[in-house]
Amino acid sequence: MKTRARLPRLVACGATLALTVTLAACGGGDGGASADDGKIHVLVYGDATNKVEKKLVDTFNKTSDVKVVLDTIPGADYQKKLQTIISTPQAPDVFFNWGGGSIKPFVKADLLLPLDGFIEKNPDLENKFLPSVFNNAVVDGKPYGVPMRGTQPVLLFHNKTVLADAGVKPPKTWDELLDAVEKLKDAGVTPIALGGGDIWPTQMWFQYLFDRIAGPELLANALKGDKSAWESADSKKALGMIKELVDAGAFGKNYDSVKYTNGGSVQLLASGKAGFELMGSWYYSQQLTDHKAFAEKGLGYSTFPTVKGGKGDPANIAGNTNNYYSVLKKTKHPKAVAEFLKLMYSDEFVKEQLAIGNLPTTTNTDKFIDTASNPEYARFQYDLVADAPSFQLSWDQAYPQKSSSDLHKAIQQFFNGQLDADGFIKAMQALPTE
Repeated sequence: MKTRARLPRLVACGATLALTVTLAACGGGDGGASADDGKIHVLVYGDATNKVEKKLVDTFNKTSDVKVVLDTIPGADYQKKLQTIISTPQAPDVFFNWGGGSIKPFVKADLLLPLDGFIEKNPDLENKFLPSVFNNAVVDGKPYGVPMRGTQPVLLFHNKTVLADAGVKPPKTWDELLDAVEKLKDAGVTPIALGGGDIWPTQMWFQYLFDRIAGPELLANALKGDKSAWESADSKKALGMIKELVDAGAFGKNYDSVKYTNGGSVQLLASGKAGFELMGSWYYSQQLTDHKAFAEKGLGYSTFPTVKGGKGDPANIAGNTNNYYSVLKKTKHPKAVAEFLKLMYSDEFVKEQLAIGNLPTTTNTDKFIDTASNPEYARFQYDLVADAPSFQLSWDQAYPQKSSSDLHKAIQQFFNGQLDADGFIKAMQALPTE
């Protein structure tokens, strides 16, 4: 993305940049017509992926009496604009979201249609998707979303040459990571590149360590309003290990002046000035765009290290599970909507998403992976997601949008030493969960 604002990340969390947003139609829609016009209005985040969504709409409209109109909102404050129209006559029938905390307010306001009725009539609306992904749009025991783009797990990337020169291998354990940090420092490079100026990359270290040590239950309980989760022994252990890594000089001294969004951390790894970077799976595409030769020959990747004695399954992953389509209760065409959602696990959907670099989370993705632009990389990700007992949603997506700013502030301040463990715990306990 030429603006350097990591497009896939924005697609996945989409709540950080304030851009002027207009509701514009794609494919002839009016972008805000009420549902009584005899059509299904599907609202999506406006970006390059829309070409796949437009193609699927065209496929559906060839055989359906009730037509779909694809409406788009360009810009990164999609969520904000959605909130202004979702309870008005201009609300869509179906809308793009991130699952988790992004739809909880709409469920609480009784605006969404639970999809268990759809699934009862067509079990494939659940069975054709990987459970670890599908379940991130389940709220209060009911499904409210069908996966509709691609998954983006967070991986530990590395510079193959830098690691080889320092005698380091991709770490399988936390102790091996700490050992790698010392060897890379001795070799004169920053062990781990970090775009601390953006804050959300820093958050990734918290997500994984908390899961490795405490398992997924800690965050799940915190999101249910259990404030004691943050003051548990597991939570304090995770914070201590984060501080140990920072104090060891793993990220250098200037990480807060480095950003991923302007290519700073990306450049550090590609130029050999850093050994590792923890980032979402879109990182490969970013390096391919910015540093093609390095991406093709010098970029390596592995899973997050295990933690000895941790309660979390080593196969657990964290990141952006997928995007979802949810349905508003007010739709006048539920049967047609149910038929439209079937396309989200069709062969056409899978092939079109793989062609643009997305990795669908359908059970039939496996047979088409060899058609991806980088089959080996796509296979690595798919197997991780397919085998994951738990896929932890990024914290700033799992929490309601109104909590994001304070969450990021607490993470940055603890990382910088401005907050101690008790201060961080209190800040997390103060976050609204609804």
